[in-house]
Amino acid sequence: MVSGTSAALSAERLTHRFGERLALDDLSFDVAPSELVAVIGPNGAGKTTLLSILAGVLTPTSGTVHLDRRGRDEHEPIGRSVGWVPQQPALYSKLTVAENLMLFARLERVADPEATVERMLEQTGLRERAHNQVKELSGGNQQRVNIALGLLAEPLVLLLDEPSSALDPRQRARLWEFIANLSDHGTSVVYSTHDVLEAQHHADRVLALDEGRLVFVGAPAEMDWSY
Repeated sequence: MVSGTSAALSAERLTHRFGERLALDDLSFDVAPSELVAVIGPNGAGKTTLLSILAGVLTPTSGTVHLDRRGRDEHEPIGRSVGWVPQQPALYSKLTVAENLMLFARLERVADPEATVERMLEQTGLRERAHNQVKELSGGNQQRVNIALGLLAEPLVLLLDEPSSALDPRQRARLWEFIANLSDHGTSVVYSTHDVLEAQHHADRVLALDEGRLVFVGAPAEMDWSY
């Protein structure tokens, strides 16, 4: 558990079943402000289920998720404090980057959509691509747009499901530089991966799942990677 500071996000005894199948089994952990956390495990370990619950997309069978709103309205929906970026980009390929951002900013009902789009273009380094159709972008830039959608409401915590899975090595390097910058500037980032090297090099802390159970929580250097 996080000590010496308030957790940005806390999960307590999360359990989830799909019918008779136990997908998550009594998981508890904290995520600190600005922390970069990797959720690792093989396919079927429960990574996407866990992130979906943290995002408020899926309701757990039992257990709770608590957010430190840091001055925000306590009645604000989780989705306004947590940004959710699923593995498959939710983008309109025939719209430009700016048009996609504007559409989703209005759907999110942000206070100033125009200013928000300008901020996101700057923050994601996509200003030069603002008027390109999404279908014209590289996989890495499409993933940047996808992440930008998750950042529109300025969330305290950003959740990424396998963010680099479809990228080549150069695109991955640029993506992780961008994600590290988000963490450096105050956003807690939790991402899922089955790539051991990715978790070793791009995380302050690792949560390892195996068949829905949390088998390790700690720094990458402390983990037995042969688990």
